[in-house]
Amino acid sequence: MKHYLYRHQPKPILRAIVLAGIGTSLAVAILAAISQFGSISLLVAPFGATCVLLFTAHSSPLSQPINVVGGHFVSACVGFLCHIILPSNFVMDGLAVGLAVMAMMALRVVHPPAGATAMIAYFNTTSWMFLFFPILIGSIVLVGLAMVYHAVTKTVYPLILPKN
Repeated sequence: MKHYLYRHQPKPILRAIVLAGIGTSLAVAILAAISQFGSISLLVAPFGATCVLLFTAHSSPLSQPINVVGGHFVSACVGFLCHIILPSNFVMDGLAVGLAVMAMMALRVVHPPAGATAMIAYFNTTSWMFLFFPILIGSIVLVGLAMVYHAVTKTVYPLILPKN
C-alpha cells in the first residue's frame, strides 16, 4: 500500500513554487487579456494544464515546444476531423481521443493536455478556425511566454539539443 502513496517528485524549494505560480498566473492572464481586448480568443481549458507542465516540468520531453504546439495542433485537427466524419456516440467519443493520442505518438509530439484539446474539438468545434485560434496561436504564445519566463528565472528551456 505504501508504494501507492509515495511521492516520486522531489521536494520543491519555496522559490520554485512561487515562481511556477507567478509564471502560470501571468501566462493565463496574458492569454485572457489578448482574448478580452483583441479580436481573437486564445483561451481553452487544456492550456491551464499546459501551464502546469511549462512552469513546473519544463525539462520533460512532453513540455518541449514541438510537443506543446504540435500536440495541441495535431489533436485539434484529429478531433475536428472526427467531428466532421464520425457520428456522435460513446464509441466514437472515445475513438476521437484515441486517434489523437495515436497521431501524437506517431509524430512524436505527445503532450498530455492535448488529449483534452481533441475532446473540445470533437464535441464543440463548429469551424476549422478553432485549429488556429485559439489552438495554434495560443500554444505558440504559451511557449513564447515560457521561454521568456525561463530566461528571466535562469532555467533551461527548451532542452538543449543532444550531441550526435
